[in-house]
Amino acid sequence: METALAKTPQKRQVIFLALLLLLWEAGSETIRYSMPEETGSGSFVANLAKDLGLRVGELAPRGARIHYKGNKQLLQLDIKTGSLLLSEKLDREVLCGATDPCILQFQLLLENPVQFFQADLQLTDINDHSPEFLEREMLLKIPESVQPGTVFPLKIAQDLDIGSNTVQNYTISPNSYFHVVAHNRGDGRKYPELVLDKALDREEQPELSLTLTALDGGAPPRSGTTTIRIEVVDINDNAPEFLQSLYEVQVPENSPLNSLVVRVSARDLDAGTYGTVAYTLFQGDEVTQPFVIDEITGDIRLKKALDFETTQYYNVEIAATDGGGLSGKCTVIIQVVDVNDNAPELTMSTLTSSTPENSPEIIVAVFSVSDPDSGDNGKMVCSIQNDLPFLLKPTFKNFYTLVTESPLDRETRSEYNITITVTDLGTPRLKTEHNITVLVSDVNDNAPAFTQTSYTLFVRENNSPALHIGSVSATDRDAGANAQVTYSLLPPQDPQLPLASLVSINADYGQLFALRALDYEALRVLEFGVGAADRGSPALSSQALVRVLVLDANDNSPFVLYPLQNGSAPCTELVPRAAEPGYLVSKVVAVDGDSGQNAWLSYQLLKATEPGLFSVWAHNGEVRTARLLSERDAAKHRLLVLVKDNGEPPLSASVTLHVLLVDGFSQPYLPLPEAAADAAQADPLTVYLVIALASVSSLFLFSVLAFIAVRLCRRGKAASLGGCSVPKGHFPGHLVDVSGSGTLSQSYQYEVCLTEGSKSNEFKFLKPILPNLLPQSTGKEMEENATFRNSFGFN
Repeated sequence: METALAKTPQKRQVIFLALLLLLWEAGSETIRYSMPEETGSGSFVANLAKDLGLRVGELAPRGARIHYKGNKQLLQLDIKTGSLLLSEKLDREVLCGATDPCILQFQLLLENPVQFFQADLQLTDINDHSPEFLEREMLLKIPESVQPGTVFPLKIAQDLDIGSNTVQNYTISPNSYFHVVAHNRGDGRKYPELVLDKALDREEQPELSLTLTALDGGAPPRSGTTTIRIEVVDINDNAPEFLQSLYEVQVPENSPLNSLVVRVSARDLDAGTYGTVAYTLFQGDEVTQPFVIDEITGDIRLKKALDFETTQYYNVEIAATDGGGLSGKCTVIIQVVDVNDNAPELTMSTLTSSTPENSPEIIVAVFSVSDPDSGDNGKMVCSIQNDLPFLLKPTFKNFYTLVTESPLDRETRSEYNITITVTDLGTPRLKTEHNITVLVSDVNDNAPAFTQTSYTLFVRENNSPALHIGSVSATDRDAGANAQVTYSLLPPQDPQLPLASLVSINADYGQLFALRALDYEALRVLEFGVGAADRGSPALSSQALVRVLVLDANDNSPFVLYPLQNGSAPCTELVPRAAEPGYLVSKVVAVDGDSGQNAWLSYQLLKATEPGLFSVWAHNGEVRTARLLSERDAAKHRLLVLVKDNGEPPLSASVTLHVLLVDGFSQPYLPLPEAAADAAQADPLTVYLVIALASVSSLFLFSVLAFIAVRLCRRGKAASLGGCSVPKGHFPGHLVDVSGSGTLSQSYQYEVCLTEGSKSNEFKFLKPILPNLLPQSTGKEMEENATFRNSFGFN
């Protein structure tokens, strides 16, 4: 049955109304069992599963167990057989006291799914207690003038049993003066009265001693005895009389000690000591009685704290005795009024310590609430904080389930501290708070995320193998194995790239290592993908791009393209003796495989046959005459030119030039020293032909240079609408930056040389020296090279 849930703007709460509970209990079927008290532990009570129509096999999977108020383990359920057994020996007097019948209510709780069954166990009384008088001796002072038939009340015997097992009769030892009769009290117990059969004579017998025996109704019956000592006193013909035979009073249970409950009053018409009245508590257990009476004033005061939940009313009998021994009695009925002095109690039945994220409506806890107060003081409201994704749902009587209202997200919040507040409706309101901690367990719902989408790493070429070149890092918002990231290299897009032999990655920490030495001239940029995968199930992953830039090192010496140094006969440069200072003798052409400043080349004349005659331009390698030539200058000259790059440390190469001074190119070839003997025998006609050819070649060379200058000037005018401009470029110091292709200028990318070993008027035009060393040249540069070649008819 669903109960109404009263919601306020501040709290979500559920109120169990007493009327709805009564209706539920009236419509539900409760199984009741009966068993005598003091039955041994482990005794069989009933087959609960069979009586409830449940299969024995479903008890264990559904988490069946017995729930009793306060979580006392009085009963236990054998889930294998469905039998209900006693966990311990049950004492009816301890569990129920004087309450009859003694019924223990318990529930069978099934957790998956949640289901409840109500059952009762009634404990029947056995005669295990004997009647017992609180006093070993009673003293009665009876005047001798008392007439036969006079009744004297006696104190009752206490018996913790109930029903027929409690005190049923009283007897007195045989005598000729008295007999005893038993009467029923309002609460069902019997009390004895001593009846005088024959007038007493103090002179004949001033004192009597009788034995009073109390018998219960058990089989066999139990008994208890006390002694009645009777003193015969002088005549006193008036007994005290109370103003009221019955007093009724209500006392709040929280009344302070020694507070006045009620005042009783009795009067005696006698005078003197016979008219003096003394008040005493007559019936009941004076030891456990929470009241005390002033024997002079008759004020009944509180000596022990009252508890409505233990005893709701007291029936107290007061005796007023005068100095002559006569007494009267009255009854005081004290009703204990309930106050809200008990806070609600919460009993946790099931608590789940961990709840998985992303799961809707998970049962976190099952608990029950109770309040021993009555009326509004016993009505309760349950609530939790408003800012939590949880709900309280009523299930069975005062049982609630705490469930998730929506799927939880561990990455947003991994732990919830929930306070369950149970408040009663009394005045003032009392509440109980129970704190539970719910941990959200992780589900692998987050893929690893790299700190960067791409990484750029730098490594200098010629590195040592297994060099640590950098690291990648990825984080996972999950926890445990779901957050443990493993790194790996992704297959390259270019299947020809041997990525596995170039780099490796540490699977645990993302460190990248170069497996072998890299060569800038062979591989300048290396791009590859790395993956990060967690260890969840299923595993999630992400990717990032890594770009490794290889930095150039000065590991390539300059290479001389011209003149060739291949061990063959050297090429000799011819210079006319009439050459002006600054005459271009030759040009040393060299390249460097490095880049940047490592490829900036400079030229230096290290050694010459005649110092000061020739000079080398430092930034382009042109060899020119430094002064006018004279007849005294030697005909053959050997120049040693050093080509050095700008790296750190710098690398260099050297080349040897052979220069032959001739008169007007009429002597085209002058043999080297080892061929001097043959040259002396040369035909003079051949010398003249060589000179003629040299002159023609020089004219042709000057014509070509002039043509190129005109073309460049026209192109400059078209671009800048001005005069002929000198090509601009920023060359630090004496160096020329040619983008990694050496210092060979386009204006000199051709050569004219006599054919090797011709010794005649035969010469050859070589192809333009345009090495393919500019992989990054633009289309415009390629067009200009093509135009240059076409202008001379070169292929």
